[in-house]
Amino acid sequence: MTDYGHELLFGGFLTPDAGHPEQVVARARLCEQVGLDLVTFQDHPYQPGFLDTWTLMSYLAAATSRIRLAGNVLNLPLRQPVVLARSVASLDLLSGGRVELGLGAGAFWDAIEANGGRRRTPGQAVDALDEAIRIIREVWAADRRGGVRVDGEHYRVVGAKRGPAPAHPVGIWVGAYKPRLLRLVGRTADGWLPSLAYLSNGPADLAGLNALVDEGAAEAGRDPAEVRRLLNVSGRFARTGTGFLDGPPRQWVRELTDLVLEHGTSGFVLGTDDPASIQLFAQEVAPGVRELVAAERAGTTAPAPAVPPPGEPAGPAGGTAEPAGAAGPAQGRRETVRAGGVPGLAVTPTPAPEVRHSDHRLWDESTRPVAPPAPAGHVYSPQAQAVGGHLVDVHDHLRRELGEIRDLLDQVRRGVVSAGDARGALNRMTLRQNNWTLGAYCAAYCTLVTQHHGLEDDAIFPHLRRADPGLAPVIDRLEQEHVVIHEVVEGVDRALVALIGDPGRLTDLQQAVDVLTDTLLSHLSYEERNIVEPLARYGFYPGQL
Repeated sequence: MTDYGHELLFGGFLTPDAGHPEQVVARARLCEQVGLDLVTFQDHPYQPGFLDTWTLMSYLAAATSRIRLAGNVLNLPLRQPVVLARSVASLDLLSGGRVELGLGAGAFWDAIEANGGRRRTPGQAVDALDEAIRIIREVWAADRRGGVRVDGEHYRVVGAKRGPAPAHPVGIWVGAYKPRLLRLVGRTADGWLPSLAYLSNGPADLAGLNALVDEGAAEAGRDPAEVRRLLNVSGRFARTGTGFLDGPPRQWVRELTDLVLEHGTSGFVLGTDDPASIQLFAQEVAPGVRELVAAERAGTTAPAPAVPPPGEPAGPAGGTAEPAGAAGPAQGRRETVRAGGVPGLAVTPTPAPEVRHSDHRLWDESTRPVAPPAPAGHVYSPQAQAVGGHLVDVHDHLRRELGEIRDLLDQVRRGVVSAGDARGALNRMTLRQNNWTLGAYCAAYCTLVTQHHGLEDDAIFPHLRRADPGLAPVIDRLEQEHVVIHEVVEGVDRALVALIGDPGRLTDLQQAVDVLTDTLLSHLSYEERNIVEPLARYGFYPGQL
């Protein structure tokens, strides 16, 4: 058993479909919203059906704020090393240190040659990759004196100026399968990024391939643990297990945990374009693996899995700072109480705000129905605890977006951004999407939710109605409030449009945002108090628990 001890990393591997660029962007944003650490894209510059990977990554660096970006893997024969090094460093600086370099020696040589690249034998491809990695590292070493000089057989650099240096130590992750290339990974790379689908014997091949990486590291005097082991994976979420990574999320948790502890795999990148699979991977599988691995490393029994809030990293990306202009004193904090006073259900709902920003009320809170009491003595499994807490996690994402809206308003007031730019930012937020009538859980699907909800039951509220008819009054009220909140968000948008035409109407925008703040925070707290416990019994869809 080999666990190299790296912090765990979970990512998505999306198809850069040129026929539906808006969906590619929406899925990448979804990866960030549900809490993945990384989003990656294959790189085949000779494929006209794909968006150019580097252009796509550059666009997404501006369209996201937290998630890391990488090619999976970039096609070296069609990307000149000095230019590639400067491109990576530049995007890393522009994105605040969110770029990693997935790199491949090349394949599909007919296509590469047809597009102006040089055909190489397997041995030549390995040598060229070795030279390219040396060049890239030399370019990034901006603090060294003199120019870059690498007199290789495939790349010759004679005095190129150094720099810029990246914003953070960019990882060079190499896709490799053959012995010579695996040893090169051990000698020179920061990570190994194969695809499970290309391993003829599946996970059983990892031990032998890892040994070759370790051998290369030892030859170079490196600690094998310096090389992160990542893995592109694919599979299917189902109610019952029928094979490796083909079954319920809890099966995925066990199987990926085994890969961490037995083979040292510390990064899992899921190849799928399905929003539901992205959601389950990020918010059920990833936190479960983290909990089990942490417990094993600490020599303790794993507690109930804790699901990280969408948009917050739960690994090497670090913590998330509270957004400026956060909405009210309850923003971003939780009461340390049991939800609804239910024994055994340790979920901490966010309290309703103590301070209101507006005198305008869109509903009478005293008329809100209350959910029936939980059955006495009910035992909530660890999975049930996580499912119940997931509603709070989704709401936390909406609360953070509300803080971003208030921060945007402050920037408009100070003249930092224009009303038009603020409106553009609003239109990219989950809050702006017309999905409230599908239930708060759907919010994490962003623009794709109306096209592809994808879970086994497309509507959470109808499922809860069937499971417990006593919840019907609460669900009716929640659906009514969802519609009202959508109208309030539309009101913020209209106020921004008016401000574009008349800069003197800032007060109208402030009032609209204040109404949204009071309305949304009140609603989210009400929903958590009444729905967390039923979700912990019935799940978001039939068969989840």
